[in-house]
Amino acid sequence: MLIRLRRLAAHPVVLWGAFLATHLWLGYLGLTQANDPFGDVTNVYLPWVQQSLDGFRLGIDGPWVYPILAFLPMLAAMVLGPGLYGIGWVVMVAIADAAVFAYLVVRRRGAGNDRRIVAAWWWLAFLLLLGPVSIGRIDIFTVDLVIAGLLVLSTRPAVAGVLLALATWVKVWPAALIAAAVIAMRQRLRVAVAALITLVGVAAGAMAFGSGMNVFSFISEQNGRGMQVESPASTLWMWLAFAGDHSQVFFDQQIITFEVTGPGSALAAKLMTPLLVVAVAAILVLAFLVVRSGASSTVVLPPLALALVTALIVFNKVGSPQFMVWLSAPVILGIVTQGRRFFVPALTAFVMGALTQVIYPIAYDWVIGLDPVMLTVLTVRNLLTVSLLVMAVAMLWQSRKTTPREVEDDARGLFRGTFRGAVTRR
Repeated sequence: MLIRLRRLAAHPVVLWGAFLATHLWLGYLGLTQANDPFGDVTNVYLPWVQQSLDGFRLGIDGPWVYPILAFLPMLAAMVLGPGLYGIGWVVMVAIADAAVFAYLVVRRRGAGNDRRIVAAWWWLAFLLLLGPVSIGRIDIFTVDLVIAGLLVLSTRPAVAGVLLALATWVKVWPAALIAAAVIAMRQRLRVAVAALITLVGVAAGAMAFGSGMNVFSFISEQNGRGMQVESPASTLWMWLAFAGDHSQVFFDQQIITFEVTGPGSALAAKLMTPLLVVAVAAILVLAFLVVRSGASSTVVLPPLALALVTALIVFNKVGSPQFMVWLSAPVILGIVTQGRRFFVPALTAFVMGALTQVIYPIAYDWVIGLDPVMLTVLTVRNLLTVSLLVMAVAMLWQSRKTTPREVEDDARGLFRGTFRGAVTRR
């Protein structure tokens, strides 16, 4: 019976059926739930596309909040026309996700097959737990590029550099993973050169279309933001607002998001970006020291990627729920390369995803209404985010004493025997 279940879990029909069902369900929720989880898609992305098609090209003719390549998925979602833009968005996301999913589940020789199947199932479960916001923002396209880039890094470093650079031109956060790859990988020069050529090439292409410095406007467009209610650093002011201590939640019409303000919040908003830079730099320095000690890139890269991604969430004054989908990339890399060593981070991400869906969209009205139960849920989620950062940094430091053979032994032991033979002995 157990053998049949193992084979069933690895069967292409089951895998792709689950993939399709997951995306249909998330798309349905995103387009029908009362709190409008796809609000950014239909109320923000669509007007942006229409504005650009009418002649004013965002990021070219004027400043824009996103890097220039973010426009391409938004434009592609017009495939069914403006009236079905939300459905078109789901179709485009499913196509992009399917490319990464196929890379994970297509049968390959070697001991890594079972880990790839586990990673594929983990990803579907995580998307479901995180809810419709997991596919209802531009972030999912960066995640697809980053997952692909990290998975091919050891075999095709130049391709990985290109993919990570393209992801950076969709949203900025993957730039930290380019730095991680340059530090951790022996073939760092190939990664760095490919990434640099791609980064410069995209900028040059935009300038050729007449963007001028508007292509870099996303760097300054976010500077005026305050403390978004869901960010870890905002937790204190959320509780102060609940206590009525000169703090309050308000809606920023310009940025279209809820923020919290109170004594010291403006200073905190100004300090968060420098703190984020310092945190990322400190993690990269730690990784450099670990690599200098002789640790293998196979050992170093997954916890390094997880530490960087989590730091970008913890020290971010913008706490948008879709940021949690970023965790997909380092956790999938960790499962594929390190197996059971990433069991606890993978499980922690599950809990964080589920709590995030409760926060948004299920009970977001209660969050901004300062309901104490939902403030507790928000606090627990944010504490778990900090805990995951600490966990990742500890794993990175411990990798000094971990050999590639030990990692491989742990990887082979992932849910020992769960999928062994299911892929190769059907």
